[in-house]
Amino acid sequence: MSMRKLWRRALHKVRYVAAGSLVVGLLSVLPVSPASAATGQISGYAGKCIDVAGASSANGTPVQIYDCNGTGAQQWNVGSDGTIRALGKCLDVSNNSTANGAQLHLWDCTGAANQRWSVTGARDIVNPQANKCIDVTGPSSANGTRLQIWTCTGASNQKWNAPPAGGGGNPNPSGFVVSEAQFNQMFPGRNSFYSYSGLTAALSSYPAFATTGGATISRQEAAAFLANVSHETGGLVHIVEQNTANYPHYCDWGQSYGCPAGQAAYYGRGPIQLSWNFNYKAAGDALGIDLLNNPWLVQNDSAVAWRTALWYWNTQNGPGTMTAHNAMVNQRGFGETIRSINGSLECNGGNPTQVQSRVTTYQRFTGILGVTPGANLYC
Repeated sequence: MSMRKLWRRALHKVRYVAAGSLVVGLLSVLPVSPASAATGQISGYAGKCIDVAGASSANGTPVQIYDCNGTGAQQWNVGSDGTIRALGKCLDVSNNSTANGAQLHLWDCTGAANQRWSVTGARDIVNPQANKCIDVTGPSSANGTRLQIWTCTGASNQKWNAPPAGGGGNPNPSGFVVSEAQFNQMFPGRNSFYSYSGLTAALSSYPAFATTGGATISRQEAAAFLANVSHETGGLVHIVEQNTANYPHYCDWGQSYGCPAGQAAYYGRGPIQLSWNFNYKAAGDALGIDLLNNPWLVQNDSAVAWRTALWYWNTQNGPGTMTAHNAMVNQRGFGETIRSINGSLECNGGNPTQVQSRVTTYQRFTGILGVTPGANLYC
């Protein structure tokens, strides 16, 4: 039996205003302050530290490895805003390049993508725009060897011991790649039912979600999931399906277990708007919750609601050929996640307006997370 959701309803459209040229221009001349930061040395290959050549704060000063000495040239602020700073300037990929071998230097902080970094649990320091790691050229252990970006290989010349971001503590104790501040930025008008704590509590049910494939893919998957649930719920506003006339339609009496909660009890609920008695049965069995007899849990318990959405995302192909999780982890693209949720109802020209709405939201969310959206956005 297909797990495909068969209900549809009209969705609220949310318009977002792009930044004007005046705002973009100001970014190039105004200093950007890190949200919070920890300061210390960043050590790595051959026991050497990341160092600013000559301790100069001039734009374009090379960044290199050097014997660790504790001087100001080796004191780096790892900010929870994604910047890494020394001597009042930001670690910057020269010429905004994403190519292997692009060298690192200091530059005025602008908030641009070539100054954004993600320190992973595997000790890589990744530039999400390029999806490449900080790398010791050569690799050579000689003092003065330049640092560059390179495709992440897991080699020792790409491993670093950096101070934790956020003032000496983890700025996001949940471990989720989306911080609570970023979540609130994505959903400024959300219903309080859709809490960040409810989402992070649900993550343990599917530990591979937004943790697989490295920093870039993890952030892309989180953005893709949240963009789709945003579309399904009008920006995390609606907890239940708005068209009550559809409620009696979601009982398949052909199932041996029937509809014990009632003919009209299996309407859309939660972030993915779970519907149909067979979906409530399958989700409940997977999660160890009796949703067949008590489907109202999905609209009354935030963590349960998020868990059902993660169940669908991580385990169900829907009308597609793969789960949405696999679509992102295997780099098939955001478009395949739309297919897994809505299939031909939107894809292959079914409803290009709805597809575009999802894509636009995804692009906005990847921007908030400081990661590129990747290829194959449409279905």
